Amino acid sequence: MREDTSKNSIDTRSRILDSAESLFMEHGFDGTSMRMITGAASANLAAVNYHFGGKDALVQEVFRRRLTALNQRRLAVLDALEAEANGAPLKPSRIVEAFFGTALELAADTEHGGRTFMRLLARTYNEPNAFVREFLAEEYAEVMDRFLGALFAALPEVSRAEILWRFHFMTGAMAFAISGLGGLYELAGLSATDDDPQRLLPRLMSFLLGGLRAPLPGANA
Repeated sequence: MREDTSKNSIDTRSRILDSAESLFMEHGFDGTSMRMITGAASANLAAVNYHFGGKDALVQEVFRRRLTALNQRRLAVLDALEAEANGAPLKPSRIVEAFFGTALELAADTEHGGRTFMRLLARTYNEPNAFVREFLAEEYAEVMDRFLGALFAALPEVSRAEILWRFHFMTGAMAFAISGLGGLYELAGLSATDDDPQRLLPRLMSFLLGGLRAPLPGANA
């Protein structure tokens, strides 16, 4: 009986997280009420409070359960690349692929919620929410420090300020690419398959690397 109770508790927690993730992606944080979440999860408010303690903690856990694994994967790839390089600077393309390619791999997961989460993350980049952004800054602290450090070493001829700007632009490009372009696809005459993350990867990588390496206008002057 105790095992059944524990399993039901885990299932309820997972349903709440899955429902919140999907609703946050569709409606945003402010546009998603606790009533909407409990209704979609077939749970009650007491269950949300029991498992998470409130909406803010629920938002954090929605991000943490996938973002922690994503960032661990990014760091593992970077560790392997740096071990292989044996102290030499990495190629910028390897660094970019380690950071953004792993995110696109998660976005390709349509069976276990990876794509929904990455679209939520993309939406978060474009919609200001001080609480969420502060939380994400903490979650990203280590991985950003490592990857920016690798880029600084790989591109010593480019100022650190410029690399920061370009990384910012690259993150925005990825977020837009995986967010679902909606009406833009119809205007451009593209098919629904064109936003498949597997097909996006080579296109996005080429675009990101071009932007990273592009000469800064007026730099020679």
